[in-house]
Amino acid sequence: MMLGEAVVFFNKELATRFEFIRKQGMQLASKMRYISAQFSAFLSKDLWLRNAQHANEMAQLLAEKLSSIPGVKITENVEANMVYAIIPNPCITRLQKQYYFHRFNERTCEVRLMCSFTTRSADVTRFAAAIQKAVQNK
Repeated sequence: MMLGEAVVFFNKELATRFEFIRKQGMQLASKMRYISAQFSAFLSKDLWLRNAQHANEMAQLLAEKLSSIPGVKITENVEANMVYAIIPNPCITRLQKQYYFHRFNERTCEVRLMCSFTTRSADVTRFAAAIQKAVQNK
């Protein structure tokens, strides 16, 4: 989605008079119908779920590939679309010239790698190969 926020009430009693309160909480854009159209598409036919499942599967694949590289350590359980890993510092610097990713912890060389609904398995394989090459040539 381009933008938009949803307020979800699991307790319907809390939603009482929300249509009036939402203006005070900055939840009413002037062109809300355009923002809302995105939600209609995103929430229909489980598109949101398929996108999330795919991103999570790509993160699992990335974690599998990285865990087989000597010198790389997965630091957290992969439960969503992100992978936390420790990669040798010189490798991070070289890899960041070619790929954008976040150095999560400077001191420990832990990085945060994110997968999205557009991540392809070929992308994961190529990135993991680049990491393996960087580690071998450090």
